[in-house]
Amino acid sequence: MSVVESHKPLLRRIFYERQRNTSLPLYYENFLWITNSLHQEYERYWVELRGTTLFLYTNDREEMYMKKIDLVSLVALDVQHTTERPCQQFILTLPNETLYLMTNSSEEAEEWKGFILTVTELSVPCRLLLLPGQTIKMKETLENERVRRASCPDVQPLGKAEETEDPTNEDYIDVISAVPSCFYHVTRKEAADMLENSPSNGNLILRPCGDSKNYSVTIQEPLDSPSIKHYKVLRKGGDYYTIELEKPVTLKGLDKVVEYFISETRGRLKPFISHEYQTHLDTSLLEQEKRKAHIKTLPQMKVAPVVRSVLEGTARPFRKNPANIYVNTNLDQELKNQLLKTQEKMN
Repeated sequence: MSVVESHKPLLRRIFYERQRNTSLPLYYENFLWITNSLHQEYERYWVELRGTTLFLYTNDREEMYMKKIDLVSLVALDVQHTTERPCQQFILTLPNETLYLMTNSSEEAEEWKGFILTVTELSVPCRLLLLPGQTIKMKETLENERVRRASCPDVQPLGKAEETEDPTNEDYIDVISAVPSCFYHVTRKEAADMLENSPSNGNLILRPCGDSKNYSVTIQEPLDSPSIKHYKVLRKGGDYYTIELEKPVTLKGLDKVVEYFISETRGRLKPFISHEYQTHLDTSLLEQEKRKAHIKTLPQMKVAPVVRSVLEGTARPFRKNPANIYVNTNLDQELKNQLLKTQEKMN
């Protein structure tokens, strides 16, 4: 029995025990580092989001949680992006306390943000930097949470304002299309490196700003000596954004922001599109294997003694007249004829 198979019964038991202890559906789980305003050091927990509650475990094998955090009265959630370390921090503001949570990466922080806002606001956030599959999971979480609230009389009922927050009733919320294809979750330096290293992919990148609320546009001017420039894009109310220029420009939607840069430069700026897939199949290794196999099938001449004699007699003028050296030896007549023909070709 493999190690993976031996762990399956243990994982199933842990899952059912946690399900029995919490009596709530599991929506998302991962490691988190958590602290509050009273403590300076972070503590690492395995955290499960069940319903509108975070359950904290000392590790991912514990069956009983050590603490739980009710999010039903969440006041605010703010993600703090940083370029100083790979970890990302986000802040949960509750009526009685403020919690500081830290993840391994910005992607994990975005996932936590998405799932928490989905269950607390009963709507899938329309501005998420996630893959379509992750967005579909949040849509499923939203439906499950609505069913749970409807079936539990002690849970806060779904109000009219909450019903109208969901932008669509389709099975899939296309939040990815709201973010231009040239958006990348990278830092200022990483964006500059991408433009300098791959100029053929484009020269305009949209990226998050350091404050996690706004955006930045990084461009590489198509001149004889290309230079990198950065422009800040402030998020206003609703879906409006303002480009900080000498005369600020306010547009609706990030796609319009990108279009503005393209139109104002008359097409000199082009969105950076990363080509992740290769279009050329490298067959060099296959050709080498075929060549080796072909060589093995060729008839082998029994001239090894002659070659050895040539190598041993390096002092002799082999390059000048190799055939004359061995033509009088006790070789068979056929080999003599081959050597004489070789001499004629060399001359």
